Amino acid sequence: MFPRQTKSTETGSEGIEQRWQVRCPSSSEGLHSTPGRSWASHRKDAGHHLTETTDFTAFGLSDLRLAAVEALGWTEPTPIQQRAIPLISTGRDVVGIARTGTGKTGAFMLPALESLKAGGGLQVLVLCPTRELAQQVCDDTRDLAKGSTFRAAVIYGGVAYGPQLDALKRGDEVVVATPGRLIDLQDRGKARLKGVHLLILDEADRMLDMGFRPQIEAVVRGLGKRPQTLLFSATMPNAVHALALRMTRDPAWVEASPAGTTAHGIVETAYSVRPDRKPDLLVHLLDQPGWDQVLVFTRTKVGADVLKSRLDRARISCDVIHGDRHMRHRSRAMERFTEGKVRVLVATDIAQRGLDIEGISHVVNYDVPLDPGDYVHRVGRTARAGATGEAVTFVTSADLGAFRTLEYELDRKLEKIHHPDFDFAGSVAMDRQDTSRKRSRTGRRGMGSKAGERLDPEELAALLAHATEESAK
Repeated sequence: MFPRQTKSTETGSEGIEQRWQVRCPSSSEGLHSTPGRSWASHRKDAGHHLTETTDFTAFGLSDLRLAAVEALGWTEPTPIQQRAIPLISTGRDVVGIARTGTGKTGAFMLPALESLKAGGGLQVLVLCPTRELAQQVCDDTRDLAKGSTFRAAVIYGGVAYGPQLDALKRGDEVVVATPGRLIDLQDRGKARLKGVHLLILDEADRMLDMGFRPQIEAVVRGLGKRPQTLLFSATMPNAVHALALRMTRDPAWVEASPAGTTAHGIVETAYSVRPDRKPDLLVHLLDQPGWDQVLVFTRTKVGADVLKSRLDRARISCDVIHGDRHMRHRSRAMERFTEGKVRVLVATDIAQRGLDIEGISHVVNYDVPLDPGDYVHRVGRTARAGATGEAVTFVTSADLGAFRTLEYELDRKLEKIHHPDFDFAGSVAMDRQDTSRKRSRTGRRGMGSKAGERLDPEELAALLAHATEESAK
């Protein structure tokens, strides 16, 4: 029912291995069967692959897999599963847009597990941008593989090599890895990838943001015959679209959540606030009913630590995770948050992906995200699995330009809330933003760096009035 690509791996006058390595050089030459097509043109076809079914049995899954699905409480396939599973099952390359929380791990891992051959060694390789996401995908894979002899291993940096080397030596059928540690093991001759028949790139946009493209290409060069390739991304910027064209062959394009969209059930609001009053506003909100389990994103690691100290003084149970914290501490903090032992988790963007926790009532952008894609990923931590949630963004006077660009990129306005105890003077400028204005040529990254250049006269007047008021104090 789930054939491997036996036909596509036959070697004719032009060997598949040669074609695969030609398709992934570091140059920018077009290598897709339909060069020049934009994501906009692909997405017109992306919804045509929907299999209308409300039952996992329609996919022809094995009894073991259906039992695992039932044990997880999955009652019917999500849209991305309906679109992707039948295509992946036929051995076709797939490029898809889907946020975390939409069931995309099940979309690629259910057919992946059905394609495995017992005792065949490493056959499925999943690349993820962060350790947290890799661990989450591996945990989900183990849940879906229950009842079978198949094993899944996770490989990432910051921890001992021993267990990872043991898994590779043992020949676990599925490996979920971050690119950096996998390349390290490849260079040591410990990771042999010649038997991989399915390559999955999860959160491809984030991997490119983190500069992993050279590592991805190095991993690909270590593969044997060209594998079936799946690429999933929550957004589809030009760089990800180009990578998809280069790494896949005649892929099916599926879309379960258009770029820039947030999950249904999320109420999005923005509070105007003076910079020095941000901690007090957060404490005030945490005192409100319904703020049960809260994830707070800060822009910097120092900011995360400072905010945790402030919440500690307010006797609010909290923990913090960021890149300077040891992996052991980060895992413990996430475990405590998942179990409800702490109410607030303060994090940098390290947690915007890979944190799959049901029941998060609120996500707070303590600082305005400088990339609209980051905003989508952050707020996607709430309202998971059909639940509801609220996403709150703090906006200071210095954030007005970035906030305007955020709304423009999202193509919608967020509800503005002005609290008299925390509001900054002239904050009414938040309500006068023209999201139809021509987009800045500076691009989405670093859009806050020239925020002042995008303020209209009313906003500038408001900020000048605020500055005059502050200097008179």
